[in-house]
Amino acid sequence: MFPEDIEWKPFAAFPPEARLAVLVGRPLEQGPYMVRVKLPHGVKLMPHRHPEDRIYTVMAGIFYIGRGDKFDADKLEAYPPGAVIVLPGNTSHFHWAKSGDYITQVTAIGPLGLEYVDSNDDPRNQSSVSAS
Repeated sequence: MFPEDIEWKPFAAFPPEARLAVLVGRPLEQGPYMVRVKLPHGVKLMPHRHPEDRIYTVMAGIFYIGRGDKFDADKLEAYPPGAVIVLPGNTSHFHWAKSGDYITQVTAIGPLGLEYVDSNDDPRNQSSVSAS
């Protein structure tokens, strides 16, 4: 796959500005998968966890990740392009595109799961605001 062949799409469990691209496999099914996640400057992913073990590779930008059940900017660690982060399954963590856009590549064995620590932070639970 060449970079120009990557199809970036919204992902319901992410903020609307974020994009996800499936490179290998079918993440929602059993088996290996590889995805890329693109977050624009300033966007945060609030504390969440995945049941599967994950390997993150930073492809572009600076990837800020912190561990814990509450978003705490003091717990963020900055990883430059080329860095690799191993995150055991069910580890609560959060991300912030603090200094600019970033792209990470995630490799794992599916099915992909994503549960927010606070369900109010989950974009899938946000209702549309209706005009009255």
